[in-house]
Amino acid sequence: MTPSTRRFLVRAAALLPIGAAATAALAQAAGTSHKPRLLIHVSENEPARWNMALGNARNAQDEVGGPDKIDIEIVSNGPSVLMLKSGSPIAERILEATKTGVKVVACENSMKGLKLAKSDMQPAVGYVPAGIIELTRKQQEGWAYVRP
Repeated sequence: MTPSTRRFLVRAAALLPIGAAATAALAQAAGTSHKPRLLIHVSENEPARWNMALGNARNAQDEVGGPDKIDIEIVSNGPSVLMLKSGSPIAERILEATKTGVKVVACENSMKGLKLAKSDMQPAVGYVPAGIIELTRKQQEGWAYVRP
């Protein structure tokens, strides 16, 4: 095992407990006046996976009484950023979701690796420098992590 692989595995393992803490934080927040915060992670370049994630976001909004009752962010990293390009099979659904307040962000590191520019992407998409760091920060802030 190379040193860089070992470092990656150690860092990845360190993130595992964060998911449980985020779920507990969401449960605690549900008992207070704070809105639920849902963090959805998509890394696959598959319309079916994206449709599931977007369906989860819509269902969550419906369940809590509307888009203004919950904060939702979908983080796209790895090959899934290809689905955020203009003209993708799910472009219309992404636009509909963002109009209801769902924030959809693409990992700029993944975009760089796939040689994608912001001009290639749908206008409704936001950006984060590193998707994995966005996921980590949001979980540390108490967002509930879901991976459909």
